[in-house]
Amino acid sequence: MSKKPNKKASRATAKARPARAIKSATKRPATAADTETGRIAQALESIAASLNASAAKPSSADSLKSADAFVWQPNGRLVPVPKVNRVDLGLLRGIDRMRDILIENTERFAKGLPANNALLWGARGMGKSSLVKAAHASVNAMVHGRLKLIEIHREDIESLPLLMSLLRESDFHFIVFCDDLSFDGNDASYKSLKAVLEGGIEGRPENVILYATSNRRHLLARDMIENERSTAINPGEAVEEKVSLSDRFGLWLGFHKCSQDEYLDMVRGYCKHFGVKMPDDQLEREALEWSTTRGSRSGRVAWQFTQEIAGRMGVKLATA
Repeated sequence: MSKKPNKKASRATAKARPARAIKSATKRPATAADTETGRIAQALESIAASLNASAAKPSSADSLKSADAFVWQPNGRLVPVPKVNRVDLGLLRGIDRMRDILIENTERFAKGLPANNALLWGARGMGKSSLVKAAHASVNAMVHGRLKLIEIHREDIESLPLLMSLLRESDFHFIVFCDDLSFDGNDASYKSLKAVLEGGIEGRPENVILYATSNRRHLLARDMIENERSTAINPGEAVEEKVSLSDRFGLWLGFHKCSQDEYLDMVRGYCKHFGVKMPDDQLEREALEWSTTRGSRSGRVAWQFTQEIAGRMGVKLATA
């Protein structure tokens, strides 16, 4: 006689199956996709930890001893420049008057005497930025490394107050240098520069001076000034506010296009200094041809021609 199936046991077995299925599913071996996902997560955690460990810390007054020149970063860091890209002061030809004025101003400042912020404006390639860097090197040698050069990029002008607060407490003297300074469109960052130059509640620290170069005498585009004139309630006052930025620089040094003789004098000076030997008539002919193809004569064009001749003759150019 056959036994009847136990309904209670069957139901218990049926209930146990899903539980065992779930339990076995949770214990299934990891697939390749799971392993790859884990590796990616671990790698990302490692990268994040590395970035946090190497995060840039704001510079302190002690860090200013590490070099004679720095580049300012808007996050509060001063990046040392081991070797400044500059030419010897004696190689800058055709700008004798501007050179002498800037050197004298820089010497007074380095000695703690009154000196003016300087705006070097005018023709392209006539040695404006080269003169600032050469003047720093020349005067810094006289004061035994007490004069520092700090370059701030045009885009970081708004962070000038932060830089001033860092430099204010230092025993060094600083030239804060902005190359190719100008303002366009609706850019209002020039107000930060105005406040630092003069007029702010703290003003410029006594151990800081600002040197800037620009192709514009008034630092502002003509259409920017015209736009202010056309939209302002009082056009004269609006334009005056923007033009007054240049007035905050006590020293204006104008650089103008050089003559043919000055251009050739620059070429000869470079070639003599670096030992590039070529008959003078050939040198003059090729230098003039080079300037004609470039459509201009300037110190920059003279230097580029010197590099061309030196490279052709296998002569290395070692700058300071």
